[in-house]
Amino acid sequence: MNRREFLAAGAAAALPTSVAAGPGPAAPLLRGRAEHCIMVWLGGGMGQIDTFDPKRLGDPGKKVAGSYYRSIDTAVPGVRVCEHLPKLARLMDRVTAVRTVNHDVIDEHAAATNRMHTGRRVSGTVSYPSLGSVVAHERGAAVEGAPPYVLIGYPNLTRGPGFLGAEHGFLYLTDTSRGPAGLARPAGVGDDRQARRMALLEALGEAAPERPAGGVVDDYVQAQERSFALGGPEFMGAFDLDGEAPELRAAYGGEFGQRCLLARRLVQRGVRFLEVSHNLNFLNGTGWDVHNDGILDQHRLIAEMDAAVATLIVDLEAHALLDKTLILISTEFGRPPGFDGGGGRGHQGSAFSCVLAGGGLSHCGAHGETDELAREIVRDPVGVPDLFATVHAALGIDYTKDLFAGDRPVPITDGGTPIARLFG
Repeated sequence: MNRREFLAAGAAAALPTSVAAGPGPAAPLLRGRAEHCIMVWLGGGMGQIDTFDPKRLGDPGKKVAGSYYRSIDTAVPGVRVCEHLPKLARLMDRVTAVRTVNHDVIDEHAAATNRMHTGRRVSGTVSYPSLGSVVAHERGAAVEGAPPYVLIGYPNLTRGPGFLGAEHGFLYLTDTSRGPAGLARPAGVGDDRQARRMALLEALGEAAPERPAGGVVDDYVQAQERSFALGGPEFMGAFDLDGEAPELRAAYGGEFGQRCLLARRLVQRGVRFLEVSHNLNFLNGTGWDVHNDGILDQHRLIAEMDAAVATLIVDLEAHALLDKTLILISTEFGRPPGFDGGGGRGHQGSAFSCVLAGGGLSHCGAHGETDELAREIVRDPVGVPDLFATVHAALGIDYTKDLFAGDRPVPITDGGTPIARLFG
């Protein structure tokens, strides 16, 4: 044995057995069979203690910490939810309330919204893509000619594609009765006139000076081409909700419910990822941000969500789409068990609930456990990267891979691990 071999053998002997032997076999990837995802966004911060993780009753007048409402049994023994969620309570065998989501962003809505859309802190050097854009990048549209990612609500940078580029951004609309602004042709533009316009546009493009490939000009041209394709009757017909049975539309409820109905119709037309926003403030004055008096009518907001999401689950099931469609109810943080000076609640990122339904997962009603006031995690914490990894795994996306910001590798979920029991 020469000197080099002797030193190498001595170094290997000094290492722990697991290190000296090298890494063990990688755990097999968890892969679900979902084809679509509908993310219901509760902007403002849904209070877990008043919805999916109820505890003892509190008293805002006496400043006694606890739930604002009583709890009820569900279809899953031992799992209880707020009394204003009776429709979802009957469906909890198709649902998992993930009660131990957590992050360290507490006091600022914009930063927490960014965390719950991108899975990361706000960065001054990298513009991270949203969950919807990553899914669009990895899976594309389910049907050729459909947009992969649709936002039903107001656009925001945190929902965007970041370093993935505009191709993986969203198509958005705010009015369910009209569809996306700018896609529909003006009333006086028929097929012939549209064809003449397209021919003129093509001729102008051919006459333009050559430009470098890629960049914002190509992004614009591609977006323009996709817009023309989507402006036809096949896709725009999704927004004609009048074709649905009046009883079904009534079951979904008001504007938020109609957004959920539209989401089902867009899934049928091949959209891969939808975000449906429910930060509408006209029911209780503050939406889910229930400081002060906003909590007095919070039950109306909860009941509206209950009716719409429960109807969405049943409707997807009736169309044989529930196992193919993962529903994610998400929010920027939760609410503490105590009451503020005005009787409402503050912000809490240390433990809060997000909800998964459908998607072919093995649902269990609830995952994880918090303490007696839903303030701290007792068992099975789920970080935001873990939640994102669960969504990716359900959609058959490799949650261990890297994306690339230029030449820089960026882990797709910042090292998240899926909730394994949901894939049993």
